[in-house]
Amino acid sequence: MLHSLLVTLHLALCAAIVGLVLIQRGKGADAGAGFGAGASGTVFGARGSATFFSKATAVVATLFFVTSLALTYVAGKPAEAPKSLVESVPLEQPAPAQPAPAPLGQDEVPALDNEAPAPAPEK
Repeated sequence: MLHSLLVTLHLALCAAIVGLVLIQRGKGADAGAGFGAGASGTVFGARGSATFFSKATAVVATLFFVTSLALTYVAGKPAEAPKSLVESVPLEQPAPAQPAPAPLGQDEVPALDNEAPAPAPEK
């Protein structure tokens, strides 16, 4: 359960990093100001957007590294043996073993219940 939670959080942080990086203006965006695009930086203020987004990216990146280390730690722990219902049911005691019949000799033939034993062959 912890592993699934960490993976979900890790993927959400990954998506947040990608989103934050794509929202930020690059350094080359200031070159467009000379051609009439100077008003594009005033939506969040002249420096407000870069500072906020760069700090948010740093925080999310730090959390991303923490979840990476936590996933490594969780994956390195030995896994517990799975517990099933079959293993938790107590086993029945086996019935006591019946003694084995004595082995027959070469000259002995087993007798049937309703017949007399056959005579042994002469040598």
